[in-house]
Amino acid sequence: MKNILLAWLVMLGFCIQLQAENGPKVIAHRGYWNKENSAQNSIVALQEAGGIKCYGSEFDVQLTSDGVPVVVHDAVVEGIVIEKSIYEDVKNIRLANGEGVPTLEEYLKAGKKIGKTRLILEIKPHSTPEKETRVVELVLQMVKKAGLEKKTEYISFSKHVLKEIVRCSPRVRSAYLSSDLTPAQIKELGCTGVDYNYAVIQQHPSWVEECHRLGMTVNVWTVDRPEVMKEMMEKGVDYITTNEPVLLQTLIKGKNRY
Repeated sequence: MKNILLAWLVMLGFCIQLQAENGPKVIAHRGYWNKENSAQNSIVALQEAGGIKCYGSEFDVQLTSDGVPVVVHDAVVEGIVIEKSIYEDVKNIRLANGEGVPTLEEYLKAGKKIGKTRLILEIKPHSTPEKETRVVELVLQMVKKAGLEKKTEYISFSKHVLKEIVRCSPRVRSAYLSSDLTPAQIKELGCTGVDYNYAVIQQHPSWVEECHRLGMTVNVWTVDRPEVMKEMMEKGVDYITTNEPVLLQTLIKGKNRY
């Protein structure tokens, strides 16, 4: 058993190293919304991210007061507190492209039709641990029901959310978004990766190698300037989350020509 585990860790480390050499994978931040007729966290943005073949499309999930997971970033939108409002009120909010706020069910349905692009699902912090446990359990059930377990990865700023994800589904990919923990501490949470703001890696460049040594992946957010994209590529991160996915794809293709 120990030999099998050792072999798995060696192979994981090799795959991470190979990925770093080929350049990072591109994750569209709240979908590919920075174009005409799209909007952050809209279904169109998800479809557009799939259309340009991003590795992943990130989106945010919160739970309404009556237990409906919805795809929306801000805790308060147009004076409506998402967590304290029923879905009937939330659904009337319009996104910048005219879409209504999608339910997670609607988003997952669209996510099945975007090719190989993965779903990078961020569960937002909620007001109590009990509510966070509830949203984690519900989200995992819905992803399983949709047949998207192998296509979905999880991120969060909440330690409790991530602990609950690991408790309920220990084999899924998960990463912590905040900078208050070291890679080793994030590993202890049970996460498979880190997801730091790029400034953290600028301050602690050795953490990339440390993560890889621990068998963890490294994502950075939210990188929109080409000089920072190139810097993160040079530091060997595995994923870059960006509002400019086409620009990042172009830079990565240019690097791989040489």
